[in-house]
Amino acid sequence: MPDVVHWNPVRWGRASTSGLGRWVPVRRGFRNFGDLLGPMIVERIQKKLELGRAVARKPRLLAVGSIMRLGEQGDVVWGTGINGKTVDSAVFPRFDVRAVRGPLTAEALRKFGNEVPHVFGDPALLIPHLWSDQELGIQRGTGGTVLMPNYNDAENWPTAAVDPRGNPHKRIQLLASANLVVASSLHAVVIAEAYGVPTVLVRSSREPTFKYEDYYEGTGRRLPAIASDWRSGLEASPAPPIDGWDSGKLMSSFPSDLWLPRTKR
Repeated sequence: MPDVVHWNPVRWGRASTSGLGRWVPVRRGFRNFGDLLGPMIVERIQKKLELGRAVARKPRLLAVGSIMRLGEQGDVVWGTGINGKTVDSAVFPRFDVRAVRGPLTAEALRKFGNEVPHVFGDPALLIPHLWSDQELGIQRGTGGTVLMPNYNDAENWPTAAVDPRGNPHKRIQLLASANLVVASSLHAVVIAEAYGVPTVLVRSSREPTFKYEDYYEGTGRRLPAIASDWRSGLEASPAPPIDGWDSGKLMSSFPSDLWLPRTKR
């Protein structure tokens, strides 16, 4: 598989040594679930399309997440977005752009001479088309209300909120099974909306609105009213659902040319 760029920095932590009654330092990936979706989705599509081995390790592929800042000259971009924290001062190289998350990202990249097709959407919206509910353990409409902050906001949310860091399959299961999702995690919103779950966006204390606005506009909507905190979110009206966005267009833009056709025996 080509190198699928994603953000998962390794950090030092501590773990108990079984039977010895002491703690030892360990290295763990940060594991923000939204940032782990790119390689997972790309590998799934590769298998669905029965693609063979990668043509080469490069060009690299940027897929899912606000990771454009990690891009290098010639990288292939499919569904990636810009975070917005440094959009006014950021400098972007020339990419091979197949799709981006939304029109705000497209506008920013075009300023640096990038050709950006009018193909928008976060590839996480394709998850219901790539996995069955049974494969992911999803039981629609049985999960009640799910709270999920952006990892930077966790200290301001209740202990009942779901940590966005961890197994992405488990988080997809929780979000897709919910009756309502209240979140400042962008990918909690994306996953919930992909499954038609009513969703309330909560203002993040650390993240700019750019990436959220980019996502909503990429699915043909305006940025909805944002709840000021999770408590207000429980009382707020959900955002209008996705209506008219073409998943087939995003799927068709997948860069399958980065793989060789599978040889049939």
